[in-house]
Amino acid sequence: MEALILEPSLYTVKAILILDNDGDRLFAYPSIKEQKAFEKNIFNKTHRTDSEIALLEGLTVVYKSSIDLYFYVIGSSCENELMLMAVLNCLFDSLSQMLRKNVEKRALLENMEGLFLAVDEIVDGGVILESDSQQVVHWVALRGEDVPLTEQTVSQVLQSAKEQIKWSLLW
Repeated sequence: MEALILEPSLYTVKAILILDNDGDRLFAYPSIKEQKAFEKNIFNKTHRTDSEIALLEGLTVVYKSSIDLYFYVIGSSCENELMLMAVLNCLFDSLSQMLRKNVEKRALLENMEGLFLAVDEIVDGGVILESDSQQVVHWVALRGEDVPLTEQTVSQVLQSAKEQIKWSLLW
């Protein structure tokens, strides 16, 4: 009898979820309508436990909570839990730095753009791109500087003008 050999895959992450204290979705990657029942199931199985890993519906789920948020990274049942945990820790640590250690629902909702940019830097199509939170925060900050003029605050416009004048004087 031949043993089943699973080929390694770059497509490690199946989904990333952030739910609030009531189990309601604040963020989902990828966003799928049918996910609502799965989200309720996962929340009910994990919101009262201290563990960090669960097997649910044939999937490996790693999770962490902070104040009024629950963070989940989901992979297949044969996925390496340490890889999934690296993604979870990178996301959480990146958000913690971006939100000045205030990782809670209101602060997250006020900085959804930063969340989307962070996830975009960490995972693309299920492939892990980055697991160093310092790098993620750096890239999010760089991409955040490319905000169109119409969306910048007056202080951002003045700071940008000062920088341009300074550089023009140095040349």
